[in-house]
Amino acid sequence: MPTNKQRREAAQRRLQRQLERREELAQKRRRNTLIGVTVLAVVAVVAALFLITGLRDDEEPETAAAPETTAAPVVDGSDGTCDFIPDTSGSDTLTDVGVPPAEVPTTGTTGLTLATSAGDIGLTLDQENAPCAAASMVYLAQEGFFEGTPCHRLTSGGLSVLQCGDPSGTGTGGPTYDFPTQVTGAETYPRGTLAMANAGQGTDASQFFLVYADSQLQPDYTVVGTIDEAGLATLDAIAAAGIEGGATDGAPAQPVTIESATVQQ
Repeated sequence: MPTNKQRREAAQRRLQRQLERREELAQKRRRNTLIGVTVLAVVAVVAALFLITGLRDDEEPETAAAPETTAAPVVDGSDGTCDFIPDTSGSDTLTDVGVPPAEVPTTGTTGLTLATSAGDIGLTLDQENAPCAAASMVYLAQEGFFEGTPCHRLTSGGLSVLQCGDPSGTGTGGPTYDFPTQVTGAETYPRGTLAMANAGQGTDASQFFLVYADSQLQPDYTVVGTIDEAGLATLDAIAAAGIEGGATDGAPAQPVTIESATVQQ
């Protein structure tokens, strides 16, 4: 297991890669449009998140302040381009499937069907309001990333979700890239919501959660779409089977595996 110091160093390296990538993209846009843009100086105090928190882990994160730096705006998909940042940490819980194309759709919706061991779950991905998350899920589905992966976490009560998208089943896995969290601060998570799990702002990847009952959460998680009625019926059956050991948070008592993920063209 990496030490806290190693986690801090890894987080700082990731920040540096993000800043470099954002600056490269900003320079490219300036060249292409022939418009001079003055980059605003900002003081970035960045939380270095070492263990997955919130919907990814229950340990309290340690933090480290980053040095002052000048950064280009986060490329969040609103202009049709997403900032998919490679994660080169070398963690053994990450699966390398490359990086999605930077150019993404920003209008309409697309369908995604998860065929699980408990039944089908139909999803509608919002390409307008969550372009990066929607594009990432489509890319991962087309790469077969989700096939044979467990839904490793089920919760009940104030937080009623099934969490999936981690091939390792540990809550720490994902692909070898991250992308920006896209929230307005007004997000809510009622029954039927599909949202991205993360380890803090800017660390969305492959893990997502399916809300089967109205849940109380801070507006920190990208809402990427909705769940159809058949999918909610499947989730209700999974929830009714309970959680291992009769707990309110843990692995589903009846294991759930995503057998395939099919994008509706």
